[in-house]
Amino acid sequence: MRHKDDSKNEAIFQATMELINEVGLSDISMSKIAKRANLSSATIYVYFANKEDMLVKLYINVKEKMSRQMIHELDDSLSTQELCERFMRNSMKFILDNKDYFMFLEQFSTSPLMDKLCLEDTATMFIPLHEFIEKGKQKGDLKPLDTVFLLTYCYFPVTQLAKAHFKGRFEANEDRLQQIIRMSWDAIRL
Repeated sequence: MRHKDDSKNEAIFQATMELINEVGLSDISMSKIAKRANLSSATIYVYFANKEDMLVKLYINVKEKMSRQMIHELDDSLSTQELCERFMRNSMKFILDNKDYFMFLEQFSTSPLMDKLCLEDTATMFIPLHEFIEKGKQKGDLKPLDTVFLLTYCYFPVTQLAKAHFKGRFEANEDRLQQIIRMSWDAIRL
């Protein structure tokens, strides 16, 4: 059995993400990924059983990185409003610092492949975030709505600002971020 090298694994992930962001999920192949990663196709199969296995592992890898950033420095000492703001700021930081990851997640999450691969299990990575929102509802700070619904009002405005930034429509600066933080808070607070 061949020894697995973490740098090769990362090169495969990076090549896959780049290709998906350039040409889309439907136009990638293991041979294209291998060529982009400067590896042989056979080497990829040392790390992954097939393309679906590789995509699942890449998706989970990126979601784990994203979840760690989103919950960074969230703790019970913060008010519900401060928690929501920190979550939104953390989300924006992750997206702006990791454009390739974000674009990959955007494309992958809207793909029919997502349902086929049953990737909803990644929700457990965000349990701490859900718990903070639940506590905010219990304290009477937030509207008594589904937690996912409340989080959506915090996360999607950030993604829309980031997308506009990436497309050159306008800069995702502090003023704009502060505006969407205020609007999101106004939408979810009780």
